[in-house]
Amino acid sequence: MLGAAEIRELAEKLGIRPTKKLGQNFVIDPNTIHRIVAQADLSPQDVVVEIGPGLGSLTLGILERVDYMIAVEIDPLLASELESTVARHAPGKKVDLVRADAMKVKELQKPPTALVANLPYNISVPVLLHFLETFPSIEKGLVMVQSEVAHRLAAGPGSKEFGSPSLKLAWYGQARLAGNVARSIFWPVPGVDSSLVFFDTSARRDQSQRKLVFEAIDQAFLQRRKTLRQALANFAGSPALAEEMLIKAGVSPRARGEELGIEQFIAIARAR
Repeated sequence: MLGAAEIRELAEKLGIRPTKKLGQNFVIDPNTIHRIVAQADLSPQDVVVEIGPGLGSLTLGILERVDYMIAVEIDPLLASELESTVARHAPGKKVDLVRADAMKVKELQKPPTALVANLPYNISVPVLLHFLETFPSIEKGLVMVQSEVAHRLAAGPGSKEFGSPSLKLAWYGQARLAGNVARSIFWPVPGVDSSLVFFDTSARRDQSQRKLVFEAIDQAFLQRRKTLRQALANFAGSPALAEEMLIKAGVSPRARGEELGIEQFIAIARAR
């Protein structure tokens, strides 16, 4: 396991200055790594994919639970050092390294069953949804994200945090908050708070409907204070057609998107 001193030594050796552009905030507290891995509920058989392993702190923690994992890293300097870090600290364990932009990854060496990551703040929701869409083999995951984003991902209908990210993650399964993370465990210390979100993909929905359901969600939250009769006018073809569609789906045309759960949006998409 990497401690704060070794992380800084590695960064200095590589000439790395963490950048906001890539969302680089390295975890320097081993206890937090142990906590994250424990919350991820991993089994030795899991094929874990980690997005943005950085200097390898979380990678080494994951390898205490599994013998094989996949790491996706866009930074060439960090990617080049990760293999030697794993060889030094976790001999006998295997990491398949994918040197690529996570948003462009379409293939992995093995179908992943779990996703565990300290996600870059600037692309946390898009990259999470990209991996869930691209790799239906993922059964569960634990991600560390900005606290505001974590509450959105885990929110339920009617709450002020509830919105498009909540519904899109709910399409795949259940999500819940798994605790907060102190700013002091990062280097450099970020200007925002972080939280953990655990999710599963137990819903097992018909993926051929996903695009239409997500389109309905996006339209409903473009102007979230509008009634669905107005908000879904473009989606249905007109306000009148939107009203017909909503009634057919068993949803009040006067309702707003923030009041509906994922099952109701699925019904709306089917009624179009």
